[in-house]
Amino acid sequence: MTSITIIGLGWLGEPLALHLLEKGYYVKGSTTSPEKLAGLQSKGIETALLKFNPDPEGMGFLPLFETDVLFVNIPPRSRTVPEGFYAEQIKFVKELAVKSKVKKIIFVSSTSVYPDWNRKVDESLPLTLENSGSPGILRAEQILQSEKSYDLSIIRFGGLLGVDRIPGRYFSGKTYVTGDSPVNYIHQVDAVRLSSWIIENSIWNETFNGVAPLHPMRKDVYEKNARELGFAPPMSYADDGESMWKEISADKILTTGFQFQIPDPLDFWYRP
Repeated sequence: MTSITIIGLGWLGEPLALHLLEKGYYVKGSTTSPEKLAGLQSKGIETALLKFNPDPEGMGFLPLFETDVLFVNIPPRSRTVPEGFYAEQIKFVKELAVKSKVKKIIFVSSTSVYPDWNRKVDESLPLTLENSGSPGILRAEQILQSEKSYDLSIIRFGGLLGVDRIPGRYFSGKTYVTGDSPVNYIHQVDAVRLSSWIIENSIWNETFNGVAPLHPMRKDVYEKNARELGFAPPMSYADDGESMWKEISADKILTTGFQFQIPDPLDFWYRP
């Protein structure tokens, strides 16, 4: 039985773990929260406490790295930690993986690595620490890509939304909100399915954008959320043409045969 370890059983990691369990994989994972430990274990996920601070801290986490596939899902905390902290976290993840001879890694990255160039961009765009929109995340990608002894695929997710994450709610009642740029969102359901798809189909040593293929305007999404879910829309919007933007292409993952369940962010479902 193929074993999969998910570092970070949070908003994406936990539903992915349950999805993979249903498909017959042996699933292990980590949480930073002692309060969540028993609940995760009761769902059939072998769980250990592990936090990268940036060096690993926790209890009984070394067996997590004895696995066929390591899914690294550590969201960066750029606002609360020093510059370079995230790259250090990923460096320690890599050290543990290499020491345990992990053969396959999936790294959850972000479309924020692309610069805002007011155009459509895809995975072929050459990125440098100088032109990247998130050099810290790009640096983490580079650490995992350099001198690697394992197969590595990278998923650059767009805005992870749906269920209890409602984009319009974040801007309810706000003023001067950007409304005229395209969204780069993916629903939780498709983020889970896309991650599983790469594992199931053994698609290695590739980088994919994880975004829904349709890109409505922000204003249309916010207004529809407010109308359907009963909260106030933004009070005002910035003038058109003031914001920088990018539209992230989903074409590459579609060429593998993957099909989105919810290709249009205007159709995302929520449980408010």
